[in-house]
Amino acid sequence: MNVLIVVATNLEIKSDNISNLPILITGVGMLNMAINLTKELNNNDYDLVINMGVAGFFLDELKIGDVVEVIEDCFSEIGFEDGESFSEFSDFNIKTNYKVQRKTNLRPVKGVTVNTVHGNEKSIDNIVATLRPDIESMEGAAVFKVCEEMRVPCIQIRSISNKVEKRNKENWNLPLAISNLNTEVEKIISTL
Repeated sequence: MNVLIVVATNLEIKSDNISNLPILITGVGMLNMAINLTKELNNNDYDLVINMGVAGFFLDELKIGDVVEVIEDCFSEIGFEDGESFSEFSDFNIKTNYKVQRKTNLRPVKGVTVNTVHGNEKSIDNIVATLRPDIESMEGAAVFKVCEEMRVPCIQIRSISNKVEKRNKENWNLPLAISNLNTEVEKIISTL
């Protein structure tokens, strides 16, 4: 099976077993992810894309270091504001939500993909009330969209590095999240 590993940064790859596979480092954010993944899939054939990375969590049942499979993700900012409310467009045929079939035994979660990570209590409350996400990332829905358009199966694996709250990097644990992420992705690869 020809598997492509897709990550935003090289910091998220720590395993030699993963490093032996084709790896695409796209850069942070949905735009970088979409452009670079589309170019890669246009030029090469893959049987599976594994998007791996870190994420922040909203759901209190999760904790730092947990590794999850995102089976639903959406672009949170495509829509319009009307005073204090936010709505998705209904006049245009714009797909903002993506669902994929669960492929691992990891906890399945709903993600939200953002351009700006949340760090304001009001905006956190709003996103939780409107979309009810478990986690947030900056690339996930872009991977789902590109893979759907290119008809390539994909898996999104995220490891929790922090709680979504007012920015406080002292509460983050990137080394633990990245270590656990690589361990779980190695396990997934070994079963393919």
